[in-house]
Amino acid sequence: MAGLALDAGFRVIQGDALKVLRGMQDESVNCCVTSPPYWGLRDYGVPGQLGLEPTPELYTAHIVEVFREVRRVLRNDGTLWLNLGDSYATGGGKVGDCPGGGAQGERWAGRGMNTKQPKWATALGPICQPNRMPIAGLKPKDLVGIPWRVAFALQADGWYLRSDVIWSKGNPMPESVKDRPTRSHEYLFLLAKSQRYYYDSGAIAEARRPLQGSPYSSLDKAARSGIIGCSNGMRATTLRHRDSETRNRRTVWNVNPKPYKGAHFATFPPKLIEPCILAGAPKGGIVLDPFSGAGTTGIVALEHGRRYIGIELNPEYIAMSYARAS
Repeated sequence: MAGLALDAGFRVIQGDALKVLRGMQDESVNCCVTSPPYWGLRDYGVPGQLGLEPTPELYTAHIVEVFREVRRVLRNDGTLWLNLGDSYATGGGKVGDCPGGGAQGERWAGRGMNTKQPKWATALGPICQPNRMPIAGLKPKDLVGIPWRVAFALQADGWYLRSDVIWSKGNPMPESVKDRPTRSHEYLFLLAKSQRYYYDSGAIAEARRPLQGSPYSSLDKAARSGIIGCSNGMRATTLRHRDSETRNRRTVWNVNPKPYKGAHFATFPPKLIEPCILAGAPKGGIVLDPFSGAGTTGIVALEHGRRYIGIELNPEYIAMSYARAS
């Protein structure tokens, strides 16, 4: 990572995402790749943080407000790649009971921390899961559905909801539940500012797999041989000749979480970010992350010849970001 610095196009601004975005120029960014704090999961130890709202509706409203400003600063051909995880309604109490103190907060504070970590690792804050009940319309054990609540709200606010991508994790966090499957995926949404937008499909094409045994194998063979008649009335030529060794990227991405030593535990895996940046911004373009965290989005952007603007509320994470990029 040596040599990555401000003059190479790496900048992280300290402040509240909404306030900083309001001061940014219209249509000045090519692409936004980000993962906001998930609702009701953890306290990162900074006043004014997103994610500790008392209801999913209020959290969603705050997300929409932030990304309305993101849409303004995006170029007209810009895209947003938004990663969100879900959460479950729990027992008694309310969001915010744990963060900042109390018996539960004291019990969880510092758990899992390595005492040999550098001083800025204290930015982890209390590792706890705030209670998410009682909430009207949710029963204990209900899956809240935060990703799709947010996606539909952004769509209603003017974004083009173009795709949902399943981030499939080969090594998910273990769960002790026995009455449902262990969660091993999160969502990554592709949203666009306009109907037509920059998207370099070739940059993220994947290796084409043989179709033997597939119900479409005979159709694929027909397309290759130039036969155009199909029983369903389609013309096989509409499938294109599949002579290429690659195919269009699919919507399930198998990426194992990759923790960064010393960073908070919600760090993006670089392999999850790479396709978003390669497809969403040309070389020399600007990638934005309004919830910059440990700066992984910016580091990946720099590695692929893009510039980066991050926004981060916690100064400890900003120090961490520059340390990683130096």
